[in-house]
Amino acid sequence: MAERSPAAVGVANESGDKPLTAHADDATADEATDLSEEQDAPQQTLPEETAPTRNAPPELHSGHKLARRYRLEDCLTRVDGFSSWKAFDEKLRRAVGIHILPADHSRARPVLAAARSAALLGDPRFVQVLDAVEENDLVYVIHEWLPDARELTELIAADPLEPHEAYQMVSQVAQAMAAAHREGLAHLRLNPDAVLRTEAGQYRIRGLAVAAALRGISSERPQREDTEAIGALLYACLTQRWPYAEDAYGLSGLPKDVGLVAPDKVRAGIHRGLSELAMRALVNDGATASREPGPCATPEELAKAVAATPKIRPPEPSTAPYSRTTYQQGAYRQSTPHPSSLVATVLPASPPPALTGRTGRALKWSVSALLIAAIGLGSWQVAETLMDRENQSKNGGTSTAPPTGDDDPSGTAQLTSGKPIAITGAKDFDPLGTDGSENPRDVANAYDGKPSTFWETSWYTQANLGGLKSGVGVIVDLGSVQQVGKVKVDFIGDDTSADLMAASATADSMPTGLDDFTKVASGSGGEVSFTPGKAVKTRYLLVWLTQLPRTDQGNYRGRISEIKVSG
Repeated sequence: MAERSPAAVGVANESGDKPLTAHADDATADEATDLSEEQDAPQQTLPEETAPTRNAPPELHSGHKLARRYRLEDCLTRVDGFSSWKAFDEKLRRAVGIHILPADHSRARPVLAAARSAALLGDPRFVQVLDAVEENDLVYVIHEWLPDARELTELIAADPLEPHEAYQMVSQVAQAMAAAHREGLAHLRLNPDAVLRTEAGQYRIRGLAVAAALRGISSERPQREDTEAIGALLYACLTQRWPYAEDAYGLSGLPKDVGLVAPDKVRAGIHRGLSELAMRALVNDGATASREPGPCATPEELAKAVAATPKIRPPEPSTAPYSRTTYQQGAYRQSTPHPSSLVATVLPASPPPALTGRTGRALKWSVSALLIAAIGLGSWQVAETLMDRENQSKNGGTSTAPPTGDDDPSGTAQLTSGKPIAITGAKDFDPLGTDGSENPRDVANAYDGKPSTFWETSWYTQANLGGLKSGVGVIVDLGSVQQVGKVKVDFIGDDTSADLMAASATADSMPTGLDDFTKVASGSGGEVSFTPGKAVKTRYLLVWLTQLPRTDQGNYRGRISEIKVSG
């Protein structure tokens, strides 16, 4: 059994294959006859100098390098004459996936053709094919690597998807496959291992055309095969069961001799509209459509049926138990007390209960006298303080007292403590890119205290990130909500421009969208000290690069060597 990985390519899974109208690479009868004739013929040996020779493909192992740039790291699958690897592109400094098979493999040419066709599609809803190469007796296909994406197999392993998430899955996958078939491309191995969900909630499909070519699968009705596969995915998401008699992908199949049962008959509480969609897609395999409007024979028809289904609202966010706010606790605003209020702060918060009789009146007069004396003394002290300040200003001196909240309405006086704030974690942030990530393995270099190490972006053809997006950056986690006074960032390249952005103080998890941040400062240069114009309280900060410096290779790339945060 081949090894697997959550981020693996997923083309070598032997389980869960439903019989397709596909053909393996079997020998024909004529080939068998020719072979028997050759065995009966006398053996002839060519002279050694004229015998045809062919270099054996190099032995592949971890650390082997292809095209002097792709370093193999982990073998994910090795089956049926090909292998799939996680690798590292040393030129672009990013992880990639690679399928490798010998150039004389019977499927090498179909794999190359499928990979090049898939690369031309360029649809971001599919895991992109980056290159397809024949070199040194090997054929290899390089594709994107999505380290933060999760397979649909993993998502439904514990529980079925809630209705809104299942709706998003079938809608996005059906639309993507409809677009692929309009360009003449089919998948033919669209199973739960081939569908990935990113952290941003987008569904990505891997193995378009290539997965089937690697396994020698073809079909006379590709659109119906892919439509039925989408129906099976939706069925599994709703019921946590595989809609066929055999077990597959960690899911139990339906009981034998029962046939295909509608999802809402398998599990209680399933959304009726989604149940009907699954049956309309699966009707291609013999399901009855007695109560469905009609079967969907193509991804295009299924996508239209999904769009016609009333939208399903996302679940209500869970609310935290009621707790008193700082405003209710009397701490809404805390500022340095004004000198005129120093006397009042030493008085009791509330007067003691009144005493009756002559004793009470005597005590009341005594307290009044003491209060008058205290007020007079306090007033004299305040006046003396004010006179001292006036004399200092006349003599050209400067006051060393920090400005108070009333003297500094912008709140910037609260940012001058200079106390270092530890960064507990960080993440690359590329919400506008096709894969949602930008060299995630190097993010720790941006705050490890070593100026010689750095995190870097991908390379671009222009300083404005090739005009592809407004920026890319790194989110740092301060561990808890902190009052941030200054953020010092060391860039490699003086032509770097960036914004400092902060998440809301109420954010209890790392944001996933650019709209979750607010810009608090901007700067450019090699060493930039971002100082917000007013007090910022947050747990998550985003260093958002908007202009990149030119590299020695002539392209543009941003690099961050150190991020330091202080209060």
